[in-house]
Formats: sequence, structure tokens, C-alpha cells
Amino acid sequence: MKQASLFDQQPEPQKRCAPQSVSSSHSLKELAFDVEATGSNPLRDQIVGISLCREHGKAYYVPVRHSEGPNLPEAFLLLRGVLEDAAVAKIGHNLKFDTMMLRREGIEVSGLLYDTMVASYLLNPNKPNHSLEEVGLEYLQHRKRPFLEVLGKRASFADVPLAEAVPYAAEDAALALELKGILFPMLEQEGLSQLYFDIEMPLIRVLADIESAGVKIDLPLLHGLSKELERELDNLQAAIYRVAGQEFNINSPKQLAKVLFEDLGLKPGKKTKTGFSTSVDVLEDLAHQHELPAHILGYRTLHKLKTTYIDTLPLLADPGTKRIHTSFNQTVTATGRLSSSEPNLQNIPVRTDWGTRIRGAFIAEEGHVLLSADYSQIELRILAHMSGDEGLLHAFRHTIDVHARTASELFQKPVDEVSADERRFAKTINFGVIYGMSAYGLSEALSIAPKEAAEFIHHYFATHPGVKAYIEKTIETARRQGYVSTLLGRKRHIPDIGSSNINVRQAAERIATNTPLQGTAADLIKIAMIRIHTMLKTEKLRTKMVLQIHDELLFEVQEDELDILQKIVRHEMEGAMKLAVPLKVDMGWGQNWAEAH
Repeated sequence: MKQASLFDQQPEPQKRCAPQSVSSSHSLKELAFDVEATGSNPLRDQIVGISLCREHGKAYYVPVRHSEGPNLPEAFLLLRGVLEDAAVAKIGHNLKFDTMMLRREGIEVSGLLYDTMVASYLLNPNKPNHSLEEVGLEYLQHRKRPFLEVLGKRASFADVPLAEAVPYAAEDAALALELKGILFPMLEQEGLSQLYFDIEMPLIRVLADIESAGVKIDLPLLHGLSKELERELDNLQAAIYRVAGQEFNINSPKQLAKVLFEDLGLKPGKKTKTGFSTSVDVLEDLAHQHELPAHILGYRTLHKLKTTYIDTLPLLADPGTKRIHTSFNQTVTATGRLSSSEPNLQNIPVRTDWGTRIRGAFIAEEGHVLLSADYSQIELRILAHMSGDEGLLHAFRHTIDVHARTASELFQKPVDEVSADERRFAKTINFGVIYGMSAYGLSEALSIAPKEAAEFIHHYFATHPGVKAYIEKTIETARRQGYVSTLLGRKRHIPDIGSSNINVRQAAERIATNTPLQGTAADLIKIAMIRIHTMLKTEKLRTKMVLQIHDELLFEVQEDELDILQKIVRHEMEGAMKLAVPLKVDMGWGQNWAEAH
């Protein structure tokens, strides 16, 4: 593979090629590109160079801000025409990052986006890493030099000499062009092209806008919560030491295991390479024997909230705007769901006091409110559609509380006589079915005997034969073809579905059962995001979509746009997909996320 540069790799001092504007004539149909930057934050770091490739085997690298030149600072002015030309398709690996970086240079990348990272993900969502190095090795048998090896001990890529920077950077664009020619025909062959072009490709620009907008946080409130939680942790620590009869490092699994299993003589559970496990499930079992494990669980929960969110959010906020710009990942979860990082906002507890208080720190700018729109029981509605179960279809079509209805069937009493505890039981069973929960798992979740849990499951399937048939058919399909699909054709291979190990096989069956439901829900909210994003631009609204958390969208709304936005959001979310049952969205708004949720 040949790489070249607009500059000689060992240029004479002050000598460089005369800059020429890159033509976007009709002869140029596609362009592969990749930016090199001072870091990985597209909102804070700077581009130091851009690589370009328009024909196989020949790529160019244009240095812009290298510490030792020559540089071509006018490169962006020269490249604007072709990068903003909608008739020229753009090819790259992780184009969300590249387009966000170029936006800061005043360039809005236009045209079809062929993102080879997203293509690799769609072809194999079970693969944990879709980096250019990994994908290039898998499909081209080409071993790319790792970035950290090129960087060495230098502070940033800007300090890498051009003799090393040119071949490394130019190769990125060249590989992307090569991969496009392999991966996109494979998407077509697998029936995944429409999923890419209708959902994943437009989503790249939606996510770029969400990340750029960010959401404001209340720094003084978080500081106060940190102090309060520190006092609560101190009290918990004192209680733990009192119950244990000694002081020890609560965060040390080894020391905790000694206290639990040697000093207190509790019966240990599973063993790890380093000793007996003190995992959450082990501690939950031990909590029935002694009060110390329950205190430990409480301590761990609060300690994680403090270190992961309350103390970390202020460090991640933009110093000028006081806004959090979480990164949304399109190529991580095997089901098609988005994930978020720096910070991960998916795991803030929803129904706990501290989770609510943390959400209260996400606030609207003055003159704005936060609007939350959350799909109601979306996976159960998709289950009703995919299974055709008459009981579920009837409940959702006639706006009957599906959990109360299930409880009335299980406990054989009228719906209006179902107690709160009975409804909770039924809710656990309804969602347990989606995740393929066993009788043992249900017994653990409900703190009942396995035999009683098995009877509940048996009774559920007896009254919901469509659900039972759906599960059996889905598992059989996975065995026969090796994968399962969402309603829109997103595929996930289930390699362990025929395993001789019963535990491994049953885990694969649970994945096979849930993936079409969770994956379809993921596709559905992505469609809604794309449509709402389009409407915001069409109507020229100043409202911004600022977060997506599982089945929920969060908007920062200028107060005078609240009425029209509610109508748009409801229309687009509830009309995102035509199912056999109506989709329902719950909405709320307030000055902070807790009030809106």
C-alpha cells in the first residue's frame, strides 16, 4: 500500500507545494478521509492534520498544526468545497469524531457517509472491538502500526515528526477506502444495507449534535451532595466496623472475605482465583444470614454513586459552559442499543433517592426547561406484536394495566382487587419472561421458593400461549440459522446456542429470546431520534436534544417552544414504527431532569 503526502516526507526548510483548492468536480464520486488530533475529545482538542484518499493504494496526509512543519494552515479553506459537497460520498472509520472535529473548523461534512466502523459493527455486533487496527486485520489481513507506538512518549500527535506521521496517518484513509469496498457489499449481501442507510448513517449526525449540545449541570448542588454523601458513608463505615467488631478496608475484597468467612464464620459461596467471592449476588445471599453484608451492599452502592457521578461530573464538565458532553457509542452493545461514556449516564439508578438527586443536578439554562419523553413498556409492546399473544394484545389495545392484568390471571382475582405487592410480582414475571428468567432466577428476584416460582411461570405461559410459542420459535430459529433478527433486520449471531454445556446453552437461549425485543426497541428509538432531529431543523426550533438513555429522550426546550415540541415528540415517537399495539410515550418537564422524569 502506497502512502504519499502533499509534502515531501523529508522537506527542505521552508519548501512546500503551492496550495491548490481540491476540486469537487463530477469526476470525484467519493473521498476517504481521517483527521489526526491532539486528543480524543472532539469538543476540546484540535486537528493537527488530515489524511485523504480518492484511489486505491494512494493516500495523502496534510499537516496543519504539527510542532515541526512544514504545515498548511489554509488546508481547511482549500478542502471546504469537497468536504461540504453533498454529491461526494465520504468514507471513514468513526466518522462521528471526524465530522465533529471538522465542524469546529467551520466545515459541515455533507454527502453519504460510509462509516466502516459502523459497517463492521452491523456485520458482527458481538465483536468487542471495531477499531481500525482490528477491522483492518480481520478483513484485509493488514497489521496497522498501533497509535500508541507511533505516539511514544510525546504529548500529542502534533509532536510526531512528519517522517512518522505521514505513513501512519495516510494509511488510515487508505484502509478506510479499502474496507468500504469489502464491508458495504457484505452489508448488502446480509440484508443490512437499509438498516445502515436509513438508521445508522443519519444517526451519526444526530449523535454529533447531541454531544455538541451537552447538558448543563449544577456544580454547587453536586458539591453539596458530595459532602452529604461523605457523611452518610462515614456513618455506614462506623456501622460496618461496629457489626464486624473490627476495622478493615471495606473496598478490599480480600480483607472483606477474611472478615466474612473467617472471623464471622459465614458460609462462603463461589471461589475465585484470589479467594472466596464477595460479589453482589454472594453478598445478597449472605444478607439472609447476617446484617454485615447488607451494610456492605449499601456502602458499595453509595460509594459508586459518589465516585462515578457526584465527584466525577464536575471534572468532566466544560469549564466555560458547565455542560456535560457525554459520548454516545454506536458500536458497543450487541443488541443495537446506544451506550454512553465519559460519563456513562445509562447506569444512574432510576428509582432510588440518590439517583433522583443526581438527576436533579442536570438542569436547564435560564428561560428553558428540560422535557423528558419515555417509551412506556416498549419491550412488552414489541413482545405483544412479535408473539401475537391475545392477552397482551388485548391489554395494550384497551389501555389495561398489563402488570395488573397478569396479576389478576396469576392470583385469579379481578384486576381492580389486585394489591400493590401482587402487581409487583406480576411485573417481575412480565419482564423476567423477556429476559428468559428461569424459575431459580425468579425465585431469587421475588424471594420465594423455586417451586413456587416455577408454578408462576407455568401459569403465565398457560395464560399466554402466544408468548410461549414466540420463545420456542425464536430459540429454534437461532439453532437453525445461527442468529436472530429484529423487526428491521438487525442481526445478532448466537454462537453458543448449540453448546453441550447446559448453562452456556441456556444463557444463549436467553440472549436469543431477548435480542429481537431489545434490538427492535433500539431501532425504534433511533428512528424517533432521526425524525425529531429533522423536525427541529425543518421548523427552525432552538430546542436541542441533549440525552438519550435507553427508552428515554431528554430535550432542552426554550419555554415558548414547549407546546409545539410536545406535539412533535409525541407524534414522532409514537409513530416511529407501526405495531399491532399502540406505542405510548410518557412526558414530563421541569427545571431539572428529576422534575422532568
